[in-house]
Amino acid sequence: MNGIGLKNPIQVINMAKKKIKVPFGTMSVPQKSIKLIEEILTTKRMSSGKYVRQFEEGFAQLLGMKEAVAVSSGTDADILALAVLHDFGAKRGDEIIVPALSFVATGNAVVHAGFTPVFVDICRETLNIDAAAIEDAITEKTKGIMPVHLIGKPADMDEINAIAKKHGLFVIEDAAEAHGALYKGQPVGTLSDMAAFSTYIAHIITTVEGGIVVTNREDFAEILRSLRSHGRACKCKQCTINMASMYCSKRFQGEDGEDIRFIFERIGYSCKMNELEAAIGVGNIELYHEILQKRRQNLLYVMDKFDQFSPHLETVKEEAHEQIGPHAIPIIIQENASFTRAQLTNHLEKNGIETRTLFASMPTQCAGFAYLGHQLGQFPNAEYIGKNGIHIGVHQDLGQKEMDYIIYVINNFINHH
Repeated sequence: MNGIGLKNPIQVINMAKKKIKVPFGTMSVPQKSIKLIEEILTTKRMSSGKYVRQFEEGFAQLLGMKEAVAVSSGTDADILALAVLHDFGAKRGDEIIVPALSFVATGNAVVHAGFTPVFVDICRETLNIDAAAIEDAITEKTKGIMPVHLIGKPADMDEINAIAKKHGLFVIEDAAEAHGALYKGQPVGTLSDMAAFSTYIAHIITTVEGGIVVTNREDFAEILRSLRSHGRACKCKQCTINMASMYCSKRFQGEDGEDIRFIFERIGYSCKMNELEAAIGVGNIELYHEILQKRRQNLLYVMDKFDQFSPHLETVKEEAHEQIGPHAIPIIIQENASFTRAQLTNHLEKNGIETRTLFASMPTQCAGFAYLGHQLGQFPNAEYIGKNGIHIGVHQDLGQKEMDYIIYVINNFINHH
């Protein structure tokens, strides 16, 4: 197989001799974050406070959104965004439409928020929900659609929003892996009622562990702040108690002068982000454009050379109307390949390239959803990816040398099969 993109034969020989380590993910800890962490540890003010608020403001500004509410994980971001719907007429047991293929947290979040997940198959070419199949899944109990921008590839938001408008449904984007993605010039995460991001280690903006929900609706944001703290009636954007240990004039405005911090308006959760995590995020926001550029360069470099692996392997394409968020490079083993996913991943791992499977069909390949009664074969595209997909890293600590090495190792593997 030719055209692996290396500059000269000596480069190929060197790669054959020397194994290069290509970790799946990384995280940036800038000096600003280190200084903030030292301050936080010194002052002993580590619970959610001023730096969580600073992180929320910075994240919202990046997307041009009015509100952002930070929580303890991307899964919690999904859960809380969905749980908001209970304040707007949704009942426990109502239905949320989600793609069959995603990291299992998407389906778990629907259940934890008190809803029933209704799964729709994906398009293999995009890895995202098949928008043309959504209307057939809508029932009188449907309250929302949660599209996932899988591996940073934007879902078909125009069609999804049109369907939602027609049927009076909420749309909540699962943008966990979609930092930096654009859909028709608009940032992913700004195309719906709310959007949930993950800020886990491997993501472009990280807080080590964490997540964040963005919205342009103040009423949604107030409910989100209540939900993340047990459903409290206390839900101000700027909490003077948490941020500065000052007297709060609103605190004793409950019935008969009761403390509203101990009045609980709704079923809530306990999933606040802490100050140490926020300090990492504040520093990462300042590096955002630099990190995004490096990861985009790596992603596009590999995608540009991937056609040579057809018909054995495929990846996603970046279409004219979009910019893929550079979370990772997905790889799909095709039907006529003479090798299995296990053989490919074993070869990559032996050669220092870390891999992850490309998730699973939640309703038919994740045992936790067996209670819904779905059978293998109902979601053929999601099931195919669940058995034949992997993804590998393109993060900011990697460069062209590592991307060339990935291409070389895959090329060498195919030549031997």
